[in-house]
Amino acid sequence: MKEFGKTHFKYTAYVNFDNNERMAEVFAGDYNIERILMAINIETGVKIVPEETLIIFDEIQENPKAIAALKYFCEEAPEYAVIAAGSLLGVAIHKGVSFPVGKVDTLELNPLSFREFLLAVGQEGLVGLIDDMDWSLIETFKDKYIDWLKKYYYIGGMPEIVASFVEDNDFAEVRRLQKRIIEMYESDFSKHTTENELPRIRMVWNSIPMQLAKENKKFFFGKIREGARAKDFEIAIEWLLDCGLIKKVYNVSKPAMPLKAYTEFSAFKLYLLDVGLLAAMSDLDARTILEGNSIFVEFKGALTEQYVLQQLIADTEYTPYYYTETKSEGEIDFLVQKGSQVVPVEVKAEENLRAKSLKVYCDKFKPEYAVRTSMSGYREQDWMVNVPLYAVSRL
Repeated sequence: MKEFGKTHFKYTAYVNFDNNERMAEVFAGDYNIERILMAINIETGVKIVPEETLIIFDEIQENPKAIAALKYFCEEAPEYAVIAAGSLLGVAIHKGVSFPVGKVDTLELNPLSFREFLLAVGQEGLVGLIDDMDWSLIETFKDKYIDWLKKYYYIGGMPEIVASFVEDNDFAEVRRLQKRIIEMYESDFSKHTTENELPRIRMVWNSIPMQLAKENKKFFFGKIREGARAKDFEIAIEWLLDCGLIKKVYNVSKPAMPLKAYTEFSAFKLYLLDVGLLAAMSDLDARTILEGNSIFVEFKGALTEQYVLQQLIADTEYTPYYYTETKSEGEIDFLVQKGSQVVPVEVKAEENLRAKSLKVYCDKFKPEYAVRTSMSGYREQDWMVNVPLYAVSRL
């Protein structure tokens, strides 16, 4: 936000509401915008000029009155540019905070996708080949793509982490920063929830790497605690979803249009928001991932599926689901709705091209399109297309 202010505005006035008693008092009064603007000027020491100053409200979830004030900025002072953010904004709104619907444009920010990561580390040429879908040249530089993809599995897409790697190229510092972010998230658990719900949130959060490491990645409550039931942990899962710290992918009872109509709300998979944080929570060191030793072989399916889900969210308009055959081990990792078609997507961590589940699915449902994504190069077969993992943004 500060960078946006620096590049697009003459002035930037930054207000952080976390433990800011002065600004809490300002918004505790009436919603007189002139009075509020004067207070922002005094607090920040920055000129507040229409169309020349960007006003930033950070951690706005800490001040519900400031959230409500956005309505008055929109209606009474639209000439002022205001941007507000809060990592726990979803939680605040679900607590009954009055959100000015229709008065605020919302934007959900995700960690950098692999494509954005390549741009950040100065690999514009590799990105250009993917954007142009120049599959023959992409195949020529396959080793470079795979090398950067493995680094991305470890580093992930959290902006501070990527910026640190670009500056220092230090994997140990990357891991230290990742652990710090995880600790900050976990400290937020205790600040923003009840004592009764806190242990459940922590149990769900800490169980996700283990849940994804299973061959069947459906979320099992019994893996959190023996005898655990869905109703015991529903609020904890919703809390983490509202925070944006986890992603939920539902099973569908039938791969038919529209997918949303066949959602099975009791069956789902949970993922973290970032593949690098998954690697950090799993204590996978850099050598394990970059050199592909036996530990990585055991866990690479979880990292790869997390990676693909992250790219689908960041780089496409699709809402992913998954599908499991009743009384069968076969599972389609993701289903997406493309126009009037349901497209199955099978994820393979290596170049192993056996796609048994996908073949069974295609024989049964005869989809117009089917996709396998793996470390193998782009190829079209009569019943499916293989898209390289490093080019999954072109799905």
